Amino acid sequence: MIKNQHIIDTIFNFMSIKGVGPVQTNRLLLAMNDYSPISIQNIAFNLLNVQQRVEFEEIKDQPIDINSKFAVEFILLQEEAYPEEVKKALGSSAPPVLSVIGNKDLLIKKKVAFSGSRNVSDKGIKITEDTVTALIAEDVVIVSGYAKGVDFAAHYTALKNGGSTIIVLPEGINHFRIKKEFREVWDWERVLVISEFQPFEKWMASRAMKRNATIIGLSDVVMVIEAGATGGSLDAGHKTLDMNKALFVPQYTDIPDSALGNTTLLSRGAFALKMSKETKRPNISKILELIETENKYSLF
Repeated sequence: MIKNQHIIDTIFNFMSIKGVGPVQTNRLLLAMNDYSPISIQNIAFNLLNVQQRVEFEEIKDQPIDINSKFAVEFILLQEEAYPEEVKKALGSSAPPVLSVIGNKDLLIKKKVAFSGSRNVSDKGIKITEDTVTALIAEDVVIVSGYAKGVDFAAHYTALKNGGSTIIVLPEGINHFRIKKEFREVWDWERVLVISEFQPFEKWMASRAMKRNATIIGLSDVVMVIEAGATGGSLDAGHKTLDMNKALFVPQYTDIPDSALGNTTLLSRGAFALKMSKETKRPNISKILELIETENKYSLF
C-alpha cells in the first residue's frame, strides 16, 4: 500500500479536531485496511461525535503546509518502519505519525538518550562528551532534543567524532533548521530528525515535555547528566524510571545547582554513572550490558 500526501493531510486534519488525541488517531490508523481517502474518512467519521464530524467534514481535504526545505517523510504507527520500542513504551498514546528527515536506518540501531540542564556545568559537559565518545565507538546512536547545554554537547560530540545522532524536536518539522554551530560536522547519513507534532506547530513547553517521553521510548538506555531541582530534565528522569527503562545519572561530590535533581533520581533507583579508575572517564560497561539485554528481549 502506498500512501500519498492526501492521506497524510487527512490524518493530520483528523488529529487537529478538538478532543481528538493520539489514542483516537491510533484507533483510526489501526483500523485502516488501505490508504484510500474514502476508506480513511469513513472510519474517521465512525470515531467522531456529531460536532466533531461537522468539523472534520469542513477540513478533511485541506492540504497541510509542509514548507521544510528538506525532504520530509512520514511514518505511520502501523507501518514496519515505525520504531517498535516507542509503541512498547508509550502504548496507545504513542505518536500516530512521525515526520522524519534523514537516515531512517538509525532507528534500528542501539540507542542511548541524553538529557540535562540547558545551563549545564563544565563538569557536566565533560561527562557528556566523554560518555558520547565512548558510546559511538561501540556503534551506539545518540538521541537527544536539540536544545542548548547537554543536548547540544551530545549531538555535536557524536557528529564531530564520526558517530550518529537522532534529533527529536519539540515542535513541527517545518521549524527545523541546521544550527550554524553544527554545519561543519553535519552529515545526513549520520543524522535523523524526528517530530511527532503537526508540521506547522511551534515550540511550547508542554510539547518539549511530551517529546521527552518519545526520546525515552525510542532509546534503550537514558542518561540524565544534570537535572535541576525542578524542570524538564528531572521530569525526563522520572518518566524513564516510570517506564522501567534503565537510567544513568552522574553522582557528584560537589553538586552544582544545575544537578540538584540528580540525588532525587539516584534515590529512586537510577544507576550511578561511575568513572573508570584507569582512564578517569565514564565507565560504560554497565550501559552496554543493559543495551544488549534490552535488545535481546525485544527480539521475542
